[in-house]
Amino acid sequence: MVEVTVAAWISHAPCLTPNSFHSISNGKSRNKTTKVVPTSTKAWKIRTAVAASSCSSSVFGSFNQTVGGQVLRERECLGKYKKEGKGKKRVFFLDVNPLCYAGNKPSLQSFGHWVSLFFSQVCLTDPVIAVFDGDNCNELRRRLLPSYKAHRRKFFPQSTISKKYVRGQVGRSQKLIIDVLRKCNVPVLKVEGNEADDVVATLVEQVLERGYHVVIASPDKDFKQLISENVQIVMPLVELKRWSFYTLKHYTAQYNCDPQSDLSLRCIMGDEVDGVPGIQHLVPGFGRRTALKLLKKHGSLENLLNAASVRTVGRQYAQEALTKYADYLRRNYEVLALRRDVDVHLQEEWLLERDTSNDANVLSNFFRLLEETNKSTRESRSNFSNG
Repeated sequence: MVEVTVAAWISHAPCLTPNSFHSISNGKSRNKTTKVVPTSTKAWKIRTAVAASSCSSSVFGSFNQTVGGQVLRERECLGKYKKEGKGKKRVFFLDVNPLCYAGNKPSLQSFGHWVSLFFSQVCLTDPVIAVFDGDNCNELRRRLLPSYKAHRRKFFPQSTISKKYVRGQVGRSQKLIIDVLRKCNVPVLKVEGNEADDVVATLVEQVLERGYHVVIASPDKDFKQLISENVQIVMPLVELKRWSFYTLKHYTAQYNCDPQSDLSLRCIMGDEVDGVPGIQHLVPGFGRRTALKLLKKHGSLENLLNAASVRTVGRQYAQEALTKYADYLRRNYEVLALRRDVDVHLQEEWLLERDTSNDANVLSNFFRLLEETNKSTRESRSNFSNG
């Protein structure tokens, strides 16, 4: 099931009772209904870095780019951005979940900080499509590999606080985030059983088919496999407190290989963060240098495995590993590769220019609510300790 919240300024659809999400069938029938919810907000002084929406090209002065770990100067950053984005309209995908954490802790303040900078300094009036992880989004990959992102279950602590209570808190926070995005005229997608990465990967291809340039706003390294001449990433740099564009040229300079080869390398070496074990756990002598050498020669994991099945491609330990553990490596590829077959369909209204007139008021109210909530929490704790 696809759940979607659509911005209030889309006026051609029938009006329905407002909810955080409106469900849309994603089966063979593609008849969809969009809800329209009027916005009503009050202004308040924003206490974080959010600028007026009618920004000029000077907004690029507040973030830099990195190449091979080096930060580019402001002018160089702006020049590269203009050159690489010239001639095509942009569509942004906002990967929401990672922005809602400060380290390993859920944080609405973190979301507010990054989305305010994103709206005022990065996407401006370009269309934005926000995507959440769907319910049970990891189950498909966990059936292939039980260890996949298993450590993330720790965020539901096994303590006196019940899982039901924790999920309730997360649900309320998510509704608040969705409300902010909706009022800022951003459609929000959540596809049951699918990770946001796969939804984005599927929609990226549909957007490219329409001749747009794609920018993915996310710190997730998995999106690097989508980088091309027409697909960029803009990443939040926590240490610099700003967004940074990351392109194919930056990728090549940093890794000295193409994105497809990098995905193949991760399948061989594993991904500790996502709980995907590498081949070195089975063959300790098969290291990164060996993997890079073989992939540079053969181009991709599948080409390498096919070659190893009919002839010798390397030293004996590498040859034996590639033939004996071919299924192991192909499973890693299936787990780590982003899917492009999610049953979700791009809507033309998602590609319209974003109305930014609500941004300042909506974000002001959001930060004021956070401040009032934090104040109330501090007072409650103080009264409890004094009682």
